[in-house]
Amino acid sequence: MLDVPHERAWREAIANFVKPALFTSALYATEVAGKPRMTGALAALHTLGVNDARQKAQEFADKKHAAVMALMQQGHVKLYLDATRFIQAVSTLGWPLAVVSASRDAAEMLRLVPMEGAGTLADRFAASVCGRDLKNLRPHPEMFLLAAVDLDTPPEQCFVVEDSVRGIQAGRAAGMAVLGLARDGDSVSLYAAGADLVVRNLDEVDIKALQGGKLRKRK
Repeated sequence: MLDVPHERAWREAIANFVKPALFTSALYATEVAGKPRMTGALAALHTLGVNDARQKAQEFADKKHAAVMALMQQGHVKLYLDATRFIQAVSTLGWPLAVVSASRDAAEMLRLVPMEGAGTLADRFAASVCGRDLKNLRPHPEMFLLAAVDLDTPPEQCFVVEDSVRGIQAGRAAGMAVLGLARDGDSVSLYAAGADLVVRNLDEVDIKALQGGKLRKRK
């Protein structure tokens, strides 16, 4: 839905501990992305060999939160219009939606995005599983199973939209249909992780087929 500069915010925040250049995109992808803020902060500090990482993780996580919120308020966030159209199309079917994220920032970010007509992006979701204290992270299905409970819908009647391998695996483990979103074109890894369909843009999804319980591309 949103292209949020999380990686940039982490890199800005880590300047208080090591040279920002050491916080590479590869490190972000393997140690931080998709994890709760504190977990990611501790993993990054450990990986970079920062002394007293456990004692410094909270400070690092707090600085990251401040950095990403400042970037958002400065307009450094992109709302994917295909995502809002997809949300509207699914809502028109009468299906409730849930937003799922390990980030504690996610719910606040959604409230910062105004929508046409009235309300914010957060108002488009009937349930939110964002930043909860969970026992398990993706690829474990806990987050998606909680969303199904909140929506009062059996997992086998749900579908997941995910752009990461761990997310695809989690959706599959939850027993849900899985739609992979490969905006950067990496469809091979998403299919390998178990996605039923992979698209580069949510406008590619056939809504009529989806209504009938099938994930297909528009013809």
